[in-house]
Amino acid sequence: MTKNRYLSELKQKVKESLPVTVRVKNIEFEGPVLVIYVENPQEFAEVDIVKKLAKDLRKRIIIRADPKSLKPPEEAKEIIKKIVPEDANITNFFFDEENGEVIIEAEKPGVVIGKQGITFREIMKAVGWSPRVIRTPPIQSKTISNIRNYLLSVKDERKEILKRIGEKIHRGTIYDEKWVRVTFLGGSREVGRSCYLLQTPESKILIECGVNVSNIQHSPYLYIPEIQPLDTIDAVVVTHAHLDHCGLIPILYKYGYKGPIYMTPPTRDLMVLLQLDFIEVAAREGNPTPYESSFIREALKHTITLDYGVVTDISPDVRLTFYNAGHILGSAIAHFHIGEGLYNIAFTGDFKFERTRLFDRAEIHFPRLEALIMEATYGGGNDFQPSRREAEEKLVQIIDKTMRRGGKVLIPTFAVGRSQEVMIALEEAIRNEKLDEVVVYLDGMIYEATAIHTAYPEYLNAHLRDLIFHHGVNPFISESFVRVDSPSKRQEVIEDATSAVILATSGMLNGGPVMEYFKALAPDERNTLIFVGYQAEGTLGRRIQKGWKEVPFPTNGRREVVEVKMEIETVDGFSGHSDRKQLMNYIRALSQKPEKVITVHGDESKCIDLASSIYKTYRIETKAPMNLETIRFV
Repeated sequence: MTKNRYLSELKQKVKESLPVTVRVKNIEFEGPVLVIYVENPQEFAEVDIVKKLAKDLRKRIIIRADPKSLKPPEEAKEIIKKIVPEDANITNFFFDEENGEVIIEAEKPGVVIGKQGITFREIMKAVGWSPRVIRTPPIQSKTISNIRNYLLSVKDERKEILKRIGEKIHRGTIYDEKWVRVTFLGGSREVGRSCYLLQTPESKILIECGVNVSNIQHSPYLYIPEIQPLDTIDAVVVTHAHLDHCGLIPILYKYGYKGPIYMTPPTRDLMVLLQLDFIEVAAREGNPTPYESSFIREALKHTITLDYGVVTDISPDVRLTFYNAGHILGSAIAHFHIGEGLYNIAFTGDFKFERTRLFDRAEIHFPRLEALIMEATYGGGNDFQPSRREAEEKLVQIIDKTMRRGGKVLIPTFAVGRSQEVMIALEEAIRNEKLDEVVVYLDGMIYEATAIHTAYPEYLNAHLRDLIFHHGVNPFISESFVRVDSPSKRQEVIEDATSAVILATSGMLNGGPVMEYFKALAPDERNTLIFVGYQAEGTLGRRIQKGWKEVPFPTNGRREVVEVKMEIETVDGFSGHSDRKQLMNYIRALSQKPEKVITVHGDESKCIDLASSIYKTYRIETKAPMNLETIRFV
């Protein structure tokens, strides 16, 4: 069926399903969504028919006011202020013209919504815009504000992009033959440069496109015939914002890709933050940057965000659904439903099968699952992590010991994930007097990443949300945390004789502000370096962990050797990755037993060991592919 005929049939079905009082102006695809423009969207404030319509048509549907029926933003803002009681404490408005929404930030969202949604509906009737009410984040994020403003500035261009994407998704199928295969372009039998190509006769879907954390010159195999030219790719899917999964997304746009990227809303914001930091740090350290900031903006322009559990068409024969992965904020297991019930594959990305202080454990319930492609970071036979409680107790003991001898504690950490877990553990230890009052400095992107966490409370676990909203305890804004936002402040922290804890990026000591702290603190035996995250082979972090006592630093064209006298400790248990036991338990707990399990994202021995153990234990066919291998599933 042609796209035009298909859309005509959908339009007819929509018009037949809507009440006669609804005045439809236009119906069109924008990206994966069917958008219905109406003159009087307030009709939908009273009648909940959108869900039924979406279910009947098996499409994501958005009802959007015809632009002519919307009040101008400034006028709408004043009307909303008059409707909403003052004690709601509205702090900000953002008019999202792409979706016809007005985002209202308020300290008391419930007051804006009103009893049984009465105020909410009154707003919609009065201004035409569909209100979306969110709680005012306790820490304002510059990144989120900049992203909103940028998307607003390119709204017309983005609308055309979404129309083009929509046409491609709904172009109809061509081939009768059915097959499914995955080519492994990076991240197989290694950690870093994750990149996989899912293909059917109709579609090419790229999952991840990351940097190699130990050597950024080693990128995924993007030059092989299966993936070239890049504009033949239908969609790119990103499971989470760590650079080994998304660091090279902008390079796709640099070399010809023009399609969409799918990810969760927090992943989008964190990805932009970390990519900008990545090229800024590389430039500052005199290293070549693989792309310019203009390509980060280009990627952002093509980004389509999806919440957990939302089923979305991303090509003529592939539907995507994200599920919680429990790794970092917004991290997702990407589930692909191929054809009309032909095959189902899930890519776990990085996942944690244990409830942490921030997140619920990874999702195990899927409608269908024939194949699972899973991480094996800690897949070795002896890769068992202590419990989170044991890890926190050990961390507090090491910090306490270091403080008693007048030293400083340096914790290299990623801006996203481990930083926030450690922050919450330290805040609770100080609050409960398990640790003496100590200043915890946050350097690099950690503070801004934490601000983004506060903007997405719905992605945190229920206990943390309850602590923040119902008990008035927000560990992220504790007075113990001090932001380091300039080189001069960093130097002050280094020179201050007072004991302190310093969280700084990057987590593997391969660049970033942590290097300045390490260089200054390493020669003093009173100080301690604590690793709380994975150290990839080839990184300085791994070398120091193994016992390096002399580290060369380039200084003004010369090489300076820093002697490592500080205490070196590793506290396992804070990792956002599942350990060996959790990986094995995850397979057992899955609601659907897969026919095949593929292990990736781990050192060679760990991928092979995990694959072998899953086969022996569960009698499931397994494989640990090498880069450039292709596996046919159907």
